Amino acid sequence: MRARVVPGTRALFQVRCGVRDPRILEGASSRCPGASRVKVLVVAPAWVGDMVMAHAIVPGLADRGDEVHFLAPPATAALASRMPGVAEVHTVCTRHGELGWRARRRAARSLAERAERAERAERRFGRALVLPNSFKSALTPLWAGIPVRTGFRGEFRFGVLNDVRRLDETRMPRLVDRYAALADVAPAHPRLRADATAREGLFARHGLPSGRPVVALCPGAEYGPAKRWPAERFAALAARCVEAGASVWVLGTDAERQAAARILAAAPAVDLTGRTSLTDVVDLLSAATVAVVNDSGLMHVAAALSVPLVALFGSSSQTFTPPLSARARVLERRLDCRPCFARTCPLGHLDCLAGIGVDQVFASVRELGALAANHAKRPGSARPGSARPGRAGVK
Repeated sequence: MRARVVPGTRALFQVRCGVRDPRILEGASSRCPGASRVKVLVVAPAWVGDMVMAHAIVPGLADRGDEVHFLAPPATAALASRMPGVAEVHTVCTRHGELGWRARRRAARSLAERAERAERAERRFGRALVLPNSFKSALTPLWAGIPVRTGFRGEFRFGVLNDVRRLDETRMPRLVDRYAALADVAPAHPRLRADATAREGLFARHGLPSGRPVVALCPGAEYGPAKRWPAERFAALAARCVEAGASVWVLGTDAERQAAARILAAAPAVDLTGRTSLTDVVDLLSAATVAVVNDSGLMHVAAALSVPLVALFGSSSQTFTPPLSARARVLERRLDCRPCFARTCPLGHLDCLAGIGVDQVFASVRELGALAANHAKRPGSARPGSARPGRAGVK
């Protein structure tokens, strides 16, 4: 239930900091920056895709006048540095799935010491938005003494959070809607910045040709094989794209080396798997004419860069984590068994992805402008400036 708005500092604190329980206001209003901007710490997710989608709340917070900081593990912290509107990125040195008790205490101590050194109250954090639903993710803002700590109910977080929200999954089907509800803002399409100078260096380092349309293939999905279009399909698609006059790049981590080998056996593609950092991939993807991706972190990176993309959905659903871009085509099958959200196919057939054909994906790539009929005859063709929005369902 929402707190009653009353005149004075407490009401101002409630409006600016989003506190719903009047009991939280006691003793906290003196630490809120008042009518000036609120310094907000966003405790960010560890998954790449979720991290990208966390940027959906930054424009709304910035428009409200808040100063936005991110707290993230090393695996995703670099992405926050590429997000427009993020003032500073703080790192908590934990690995995915790790409790990291000491690391979280060190991060809290660093944040608290910086707050104590701040000469003005508005330089101290007034609010933390804890986006992950785990208990451990809420510890650092608690130990740092941030007065308002907002998050959804879960994992016995009463006490570590003091602005606890109830998640209504029906009313908020998308992850970005849930993040935005915690921040009390409307969700925006996430955006990432590419570094043009760094991109030129990557072209030189990897000997990448210029002047031809580029199809970036991203065959990985860390979640599991039920999200991965078969590698032999990526290989056949690469051969079609090269025949049509495009350059093909394969992007991913060391985990995608085997899939990349299958692709290179079928077409003269450029294998960049395991040879790039996450920010390198951001810069390289920004140069792609079209990206073909599974439902993965790189799907959200491509969408945040406004790169036209073809997204292939298997066990998961675009209802929860769609690519937030008008330049996306989503291919998925309508089956009774999906979405199951399993890491591996429970039925053993993977029909959700095996039923998406190379012809369908190739047609979507062509529709997005990467493989216009004259590209094969004019290797120097420039990257198209626009693509038609929409989604395609596969029966």
